[in-house]
Amino acid sequence: MLPRSSSRPQLDLSGAAIHGTLEDRNPTILLPNQSDDISHLALDIGGSLIKLVYFSRHAELSTEDKRKISTKRRLGMFNGGRRSYPILGGRLHFVKFETGKLNECLDFISSKQLLRGGVDSPSWRSGAQPDNIVIKATGGGAYKYADLFKERLGVSLEKEDEMDCLVSGANFLLKAIRHEAFTHMDGHKEYVQIDQNDLFPFLLVNVGSGVSIIKVDGHGKFQRVSGTNVGGGTYWGLGRLMTKCKSFDELLELSQRGDNSTIDMLVGDIYGGLDYSKIGLSASTIASSFGKTISENKELSDYRPEDISLSLLRMISYNIGQISYLNALRYGLKRIFFGGFFIRGHAYTMDTISFAVNFWSKGEAQAMFLRHEGFLGALGAFMSYEKHGLDDLRVHHLVERFPMGAPYVGGKIHGPPLGDLNAKISWMEKFVQKGTQIIAPVPMGVPATTGMGGFERPTSKGDILRSDASAALNVGVLHLVPTLDVFPLLEDPKTYEPNTIDLDQDEFKYWFKVLSDHLPDLVDKAVASEGGTDDAERRGDAFVHAFSAHLARLMEEPAAYGKFGLANLLELREECLREFQFVDAYISIKQRENEASLAVLPDLLMELDTMNEEARLLALIEGVLAANIFDWGSRACVELYHKGTIIEIYRMSRKKMQRPWRIDDFDMFKKRMLTDRKDQPYKRALLFVDNSGADVVLGMLPLARELLRHGTEVVLVANSLPALNDVTANELPEIIAEASKHCGILRKAAEAGGLLVDAMAGIQDDLKDAPESVPLMVVENGCGSPCIDFRQVSSELAAAAKDADLLILEGMGRALHTNLNARFKCDALKLAMVKNQRLAEKLFNGNIYDCICKFEPIS
Repeated sequence: MLPRSSSRPQLDLSGAAIHGTLEDRNPTILLPNQSDDISHLALDIGGSLIKLVYFSRHAELSTEDKRKISTKRRLGMFNGGRRSYPILGGRLHFVKFETGKLNECLDFISSKQLLRGGVDSPSWRSGAQPDNIVIKATGGGAYKYADLFKERLGVSLEKEDEMDCLVSGANFLLKAIRHEAFTHMDGHKEYVQIDQNDLFPFLLVNVGSGVSIIKVDGHGKFQRVSGTNVGGGTYWGLGRLMTKCKSFDELLELSQRGDNSTIDMLVGDIYGGLDYSKIGLSASTIASSFGKTISENKELSDYRPEDISLSLLRMISYNIGQISYLNALRYGLKRIFFGGFFIRGHAYTMDTISFAVNFWSKGEAQAMFLRHEGFLGALGAFMSYEKHGLDDLRVHHLVERFPMGAPYVGGKIHGPPLGDLNAKISWMEKFVQKGTQIIAPVPMGVPATTGMGGFERPTSKGDILRSDASAALNVGVLHLVPTLDVFPLLEDPKTYEPNTIDLDQDEFKYWFKVLSDHLPDLVDKAVASEGGTDDAERRGDAFVHAFSAHLARLMEEPAAYGKFGLANLLELREECLREFQFVDAYISIKQRENEASLAVLPDLLMELDTMNEEARLLALIEGVLAANIFDWGSRACVELYHKGTIIEIYRMSRKKMQRPWRIDDFDMFKKRMLTDRKDQPYKRALLFVDNSGADVVLGMLPLARELLRHGTEVVLVANSLPALNDVTANELPEIIAEASKHCGILRKAAEAGGLLVDAMAGIQDDLKDAPESVPLMVVENGCGSPCIDFRQVSSELAAAAKDADLLILEGMGRALHTNLNARFKCDALKLAMVKNQRLAEKLFNGNIYDCICKFEPIS
């Protein structure tokens, strides 16, 4: 460890992740392992803009109950020096100010109490004032305004080298964030997955007031190889002189509605509207920026400010792209990353730079952009408090989620202070009233052609800047969760793709309707789960607005959030519910169905025990498939609930489960279980459970019991967080305890697995003389979705998988929507009922209620 760079406590960056709001294009980054008081902000003070990165603490910490401690000890998780992290520790926020309005920045820092660790810090609550406060800063303004910071805030600015910070910030983002980098050509955005083993060397082009071009050869290894004084400051300065705009963003908004062909001289203007095909120039290629004004007898006031802004933007962007490519060519580099606040996530700017790089390189070099392009320097300065914290980061620690725009947490309104920190301001009311004005995408008009290479441009007259992020909806939220691991039993993690079906335009239209039709019922249950209060009603309305806006954005552009499958869409809905503080919308339904199912479990077990081994195994698989019909995520299944009691519907479903099934590998599984492994049973089976009620109680628990009877350790794997009526890992021990009252096999196994710590008190013990059982355990999967992505699972599940030789994936979400085609290093059984007609047709040319029993043994 290097010594701390100041007397402040060090910043722990192990496990970094992004969290943003709809109105904040640059999402915050969560720091899950930070708990000490730290220097809570860093600055990059440029000639045009001040970029500020600050830390806010997150109060939620994971709790370890007796069951979790017992399971982790049994899985050996306390033996290898593995750390136990809080799930979320904090966030990094990103804010910008114009340098000319420095006082606003100083007021913001003061009102946020950032000098005292933020409004949630111990020092702020105690009223203590830290002495000799030092803030990290980079950029020329760190020198120019040092005295003003000392005078106004009583702090000293510790200057960090600007290039060091830029490179450090870029390396951190490219290493830690799965979808930080993307390309942008002709309005199409595509995320790029960076291979950590092939990251260096690359060219980093930072476009601020001026342009710095840096060749990066590794961590801490770089050199500034070129630059230009024509950059963002040039665009803003000339733009202000020529258009009278008051801000950089206002200038960009003008360019959105501009037509540069009224100002720029195009190739077609010279050649009578024709291309100059001999040298590969189209008629729409710019021959001379502002060249058309030479031959026109007009004054500046005769030209539209919108056209001036666009012409100026293209002129500067093209030149930055060309100069950058020439430097890449000079050093033999194929990848060029563009950052800096000139980029601004603005589609025109990125398209123009990308076109220039592609044009001059003949497609051999690639322009790439970063989500946090304006904050590289500030982020690098922030990390300089403790640089070694980055070494522990891995991509699988980072969970990408999507910003919902709901800073409504614990009854507080999160955002810039509005004077009185305790003011009773109903942010939720404002959100509901404004609705899609806040979050809907800007409409696109009929395409037109202008400029170099014939770019298409929107002709919408909307007054909202359409950046690439479309009011931030394109920018993911990256949560830092260091307790996640890659599932060790994946056959090939590099080629693994969880989604079975990608969402093209047609597919998305269908699921858009399905999810939209389901919204009223979902909101009713969510509001009821919170007691039906007025506050819950308001949050329910806000949830509908937010989720509907996401659907509308994806309807317009299915790839808006990168590679997006049905699993991602379902997870998006669950995240949106949680963002609006609906923790478990189906809690009362789950409790009711669990009780009803547990009441009939003893009779089912008695019936199974009368069968021979072969008949019982078939009945168990039929039972799992039949019980999987109890799914509140399926409209077809919900309609069945009105036709009888749970046990009546279960028995009706059992009758329909007669073989052959749509995929029927039962005989292969039976041979493996009852013949091949007769004398050497599976050592450990991981059973990925799905729904509460009959699904888990009458389906998966009896199957787990049979495996236990064969001498196989069983680990039930359930969601970490609620999703629809899926059972969670926290709910399973109570269900198992109730089931164990009527089954000695389950009871002894649950005791051996540490599940019955307190639950069995007062129950007569009639099994004291029974032989020791193999354990039945419960672990959480690290997910809060109906699906599962095995690239990111809980460390608890990863530890349990190390000795597992059988996986059983049950349910549509985990065995059909995801992982139908996944291959594992051990035997895998996939069981599900298809409860959607379109999915059945798409996957198997089948029908609703078809079943799959797909067994994939290893050789």
